[in-house]
Amino acid sequence: MNLCIMDVSIIIVNWNTRDLLQSCLESIHKTIHDINYEIIVVDNASRDGSVAMLQEKYSEVRLIQNEDNRGFGAANNQAMRIMIGRYALLLNSDTVLTENAIRELFIFMEAHSEAAMACGQLLNADGSKQNSVASFPNFLTLLTNTLLLEYLLPNCYPSKRYNHDQPIEVDSCIGACFLVRRKAIEDVGMLDERYFFFFEETDWAYRMKVAGWKVFHLPTAFIYHFQGQSIGRDIQSRIEFYRSRYQFFSKWKSRPYFIFVCIVIFVRLCINWLFVSVANIFSLGMNRALRHKFFVYSRLILWHLNFTSHLK
Repeated sequence: MNLCIMDVSIIIVNWNTRDLLQSCLESIHKTIHDINYEIIVVDNASRDGSVAMLQEKYSEVRLIQNEDNRGFGAANNQAMRIMIGRYALLLNSDTVLTENAIRELFIFMEAHSEAAMACGQLLNADGSKQNSVASFPNFLTLLTNTLLLEYLLPNCYPSKRYNHDQPIEVDSCIGACFLVRRKAIEDVGMLDERYFFFFEETDWAYRMKVAGWKVFHLPTAFIYHFQGQSIGRDIQSRIEFYRSRYQFFSKWKSRPYFIFVCIVIFVRLCINWLFVSVANIFSLGMNRALRHKFFVYSRLILWHLNFTSHLK
C-alpha cells in the first residue's frame, strides 16, 4: 500500500450497472464535503458501456478494468492495493449517499481508534429501512428463525425493527456501504478472495474481532440501497450464497460443526422442496410463483448433492 495522503479512498466494484454507477458517483460529489477523497472503480468486465461512461464523464476516477468478473473480494483487493486513503469506503454501485452520511462515519472512526469498520443505515427507495448489519452465522441462526432471534435477543441480534439513535457495536456490516480503517486492513489482511460475492465482509469482520478490533453501526448515517440490482437474483446468485456460507463454516469451525451445518441446511432445503411440491400438486402446477420455487429448490438440492466440488 502507498503512503496515505487522502482521508478516504472510495472503492466501487461495478458489473453492468452503468446507470446505477453514475447515480452513485453523482451522490458522492453532491454529499461529501470537507473530506479529502479519491474514487477507485474496479470494473469486472462490464458490457453495458460502464467504462465508456466513466472515461467520458468522470475522468478523475481511478479505473481498473478487469478482463473477467473477478468477484467482490478480489476486485476490492485490487483497489485497496493502490489506495492512498487512511480509510477505505467500500461502496456498492447500487447505492446513493445522503448528505453527510460519510462525514458522520468518518468523524466517528476518527474519534474511536478501536473501531475497525463502521456502517450506516441502509434505506429502500421509499425510505424504509433495510437490514444494515449481520450477526455471525452459528448453530442458533441455522436452527431458529432469524426474526425470532431478533425479537427475543435484540442485544445479540440487532435489526432494522429497533430505532437506535446512538452507535451500537455489532458483529458485521452489510457490504453495501462501510468504512474500514487502513490500520485494521494492514493488521488482518485484505478480503479473502475465496469468497466470490457473499460473506466476504462477514469473514473480514470476524477476523478483525479475533484480532481485537470492533465493528459499529451508526443508525443516523443514511444510504439508499437499491438492493440486489448490482448482483442479480438468478439461481446462480442463490448457489453462490450457499457456497460462501459453507466456506465460512469450513474456515472457522471444526469438522464436526461443519458437517452438522451441512446436514441442517440440506434438511431444511428438502423440507421446503417437499412443501412446495405438495403446493404445486394441489394447484395443478398453475401457480407461476410456486413453479419457480419448485425449480429453485430443485436446483439448490442438486447443487448440494455435489457441493464439495464447489468448495475451495
